[in-house]
Amino acid sequence: MTEEEIKALDKEVRKLKRVASEWASQMHDLVEDRLPAAYEDIPALAQSTYEACRAWAEANAKLAAASGGQ
Repeated sequence: MTEEEIKALDKEVRKLKRVASEWASQMHDLVEDRLPAAYEDIPALAQSTYEACRAWAEANAKLAAASGGQ
């Protein structure tokens, strides 16, 4: 992988981490402010949060492998 490709992947990892953090924040808000009344929102919000975190983890692992584990 070229230096430019690694930089692009690093940028993507940072973006995915931000997205995952935003979903986690929504989960926090649900727990803090809207439960128990909004309990039906839990499955969809949890799935979206899980998918965002998984996307970040996969991209982060790819970056680590491309960067030599640094």
